[in-house]
Amino acid sequence: MAKSSKYTSKQPDENGIIAWSDEENKIWSELVARQLQCIEGKACDEYMEGLKKINLPHDRVPQLAELNAVLARETGWQVAPVPALIDFDEFFRLLANKQFPVATFIRSREEFDYLQEPDVFHEIFGHCAMLTNPAFAEFTHKYGQLGYAAEKKDRGYLARLYWFTVEFGLMQTEDGLRIYGGGVLSSPGETQYVYSDKPEIQPLNVIDVLRTPYRIDIMQPIYYTINSINDLFDISQMDIMALVAQAKELGLFEPKFPPKQKLAS
Repeated sequence: MAKSSKYTSKQPDENGIIAWSDEENKIWSELVARQLQCIEGKACDEYMEGLKKINLPHDRVPQLAELNAVLARETGWQVAPVPALIDFDEFFRLLANKQFPVATFIRSREEFDYLQEPDVFHEIFGHCAMLTNPAFAEFTHKYGQLGYAAEKKDRGYLARLYWFTVEFGLMQTEDGLRIYGGGVLSSPGETQYVYSDKPEIQPLNVIDVLRTPYRIDIMQPIYYTINSINDLFDISQMDIMALVAQAKELGLFEPKFPPKQKLAS
């Protein structure tokens, strides 16, 4: 089952329009302005090109139909409105059908800097620009198909592949380190942290990624880099489930983070 969220997604009306309040549009506007400044010279070229294509409004939350028109034209993808949190089954089903889930709520001012569950800003600003890229789009589609068909015990391994690519992926380019993962691109703290001397940054090896534990509520102690967005396409053509089987035999790496503190009962 999906965990509970204190947020509730907004329902589109019969025309697919979501009514955002003035305050919600203002929060969107401030988040976009801050993050555009933050990612300058740090986001990968493919992301910046995708951002031009989707042409996000800066003064209001975009309507999903606006994004769908661009994504359909570029890669055949769509965005789909979902509740604040969905389970793995629904997540993989949507990706397998080239539909990217977008939780239709926006964070409160109290959680302006960080919230654990993905909101409309994270999903749209973080991910939609990359979905205009054919290699990235194909990788995400293949990932959804594999995940939807996979057994529950294998989905945890697949989740690590998604985490260290689509969410927290980095790229080594001729111009230096660049970001393509939406979890970094939508977070000012994480964007700056990536360029500090704190995290470990390693070239991406699929089996290593499948064996790397992560926590969603801390800055990542390790990131993996590809050399080109086409590397993701190459990974999508591999026998990923055979690599999952190998990773299971080898077992997980020791976590590079402390265990989560349990609350006293």
